[in-house]
Amino acid sequence: MSDVPLSAVPPWTADRPGPKALRSGTHRAAALDDTWARIRPLLPVFGVTRLADITGLDTIGVPVTTAYRPNSRSLAVSQGKGVTRRASRVSAAMEAIEHAHGERIDLPLRLARYAELPSPVEPWRLPRTQAQTVDEHTPLLWLEGRSLYDGAPVDVPFEAVSIDFTLPRGLTAAGLCRDSNGLAGGNTALEAVVHALCEAIERDAFALWELRPPGRQAADAIAPRSFGDPDVDRLLDRFEAAGVETALFDITSDIAVPAMLCQIVEADPDPFRPLPPAAGLGCHPHPAVAAARALTEAAQSRLIAVSGARDDLTRDAYHGADDLAAGTALRDLLRTRDPAARPYGGPGADHGTLGADLDWLLDRLAAAGLPEVVAVDLTRPGAGLPVLKVLVPGLEGAAALSGAAAVPGPRARETADV
Repeated sequence: MSDVPLSAVPPWTADRPGPKALRSGTHRAAALDDTWARIRPLLPVFGVTRLADITGLDTIGVPVTTAYRPNSRSLAVSQGKGVTRRASRVSAAMEAIEHAHGERIDLPLRLARYAELPSPVEPWRLPRTQAQTVDEHTPLLWLEGRSLYDGAPVDVPFEAVSIDFTLPRGLTAAGLCRDSNGLAGGNTALEAVVHALCEAIERDAFALWELRPPGRQAADAIAPRSFGDPDVDRLLDRFEAAGVETALFDITSDIAVPAMLCQIVEADPDPFRPLPPAAGLGCHPHPAVAAARALTEAAQSRLIAVSGARDDLTRDAYHGADDLAAGTALRDLLRTRDPAARPYGGPGADHGTLGADLDWLLDRLAAAGLPEVVAVDLTRPGAGLPVLKVLVPGLEGAAALSGAAAVPGPRARETADV
C-alpha cells in the first residue's frame, strides 16, 4: 500500500491484526457486554424504538430478538439470533443499525456513465433483478468505495449500495439488486468487512446450490454433529428436544470458504399448530462457526413466520400448500438418509485474528477468479460504529429486499449447464 496516500488508507487497515475477543458461535472483536454498551445509546439515534425477545413464541428455544424502526425506509423490523440471548440482542440491534446506514447515505454522488469514470466497477457484473442491458453508456449515480486489496479508490453504483425504497424510481432504474447482502457493521471496520464478505460468499454459494439437481443436493447432506463443537451440539440438542428434525448441507462453492445450509421441519406435524419448514445459511472460515450460523438462522426464520411481525411477509407466506409439500419432502429425505452420514470434510481455517480471516477470504476469492472486492464506508460521523457495504463483482445474488429474484449471472449459468 506504499503507493496509496495516507489520507486514503481505508479504516479496516487500522484494526489489524484484529484479535478475536468472542469466539462462541461467532467471531467478534469485542465481548458482547462491551458491544452492547457501545450500541445501546445509538438505538434512538438510528430510529430503533424497542427490542423484543421473541424466543418464547416457538418451542425450539434458540434465542431470537427483533428490533423495530417505525420510520424505516426499507424493513421496519429486523431480527437477530445467537447461541445466547445477549448475542441475539446485539445481533438484532446491529442489523437495525446497519439498515439505517444503508437507507440514509450521506456521501458525495456523481451522475456519470461507466465510460466517463477512471476506476468504476462493471455494473453488469453485479447482481441484477432485471435482464435489461446496463452498458458503458448507461447514466448512473456513483459513489466512491475502496479496493480491499490495495485501498485504491473505486467507483460503485449508488443503486447497488442504497436500500432506501422511498427514492424516486428514476434514481434506481438500472435493475441492480437492492438488498442488504454485504452490508455489515462491527466493533471495528475489520470485523465488519469480514462479516460482509462471508455473507456475500454465502449468498453466492446458495444461489449456485439451488441450481443443482435434487439428487446432487441430497448428496451434500452432512452429519450435523461431525464438527465436535460444543455450541453446534447444544443447538442441535435444542432442536431435538423440541421435536424438530434438522438437515445440514455443505453448500461450499468453488471459492472454498465453508458455507452451510440448515433445513428444519417438525418431526410430527401438529394440525392445530401447523409450522412451515424453515432454512438458514451460514458462512465463515471456521466450519463450525458456519454451521452454528446456519442453525441459529433456521430457528430465526421459523420464528419470523411465527411472529408475523416482519413487514415483507405477505398473505401468500401463510397459505401453506407449498409449505406442506416441502415439509413432507424434507421429512422423507431425513428419514431415508444414511444414519452414518458423512462428516464435513471440506476446506476451512481457524485463525487467531480477524486480519488473518480477511487475508484468507481475499486469497480464496482471487483464486476463484474474483479479484475485485470493493468496500463502501457508510460509517456515520460521530456515531463511531463502523458500517460498510462490500461488493464483489461476479458473485451471484439472492432475492432483493423488494422480493425480486436475481437474474442468473455467468457463475449461475455455468452451474446450470453442468
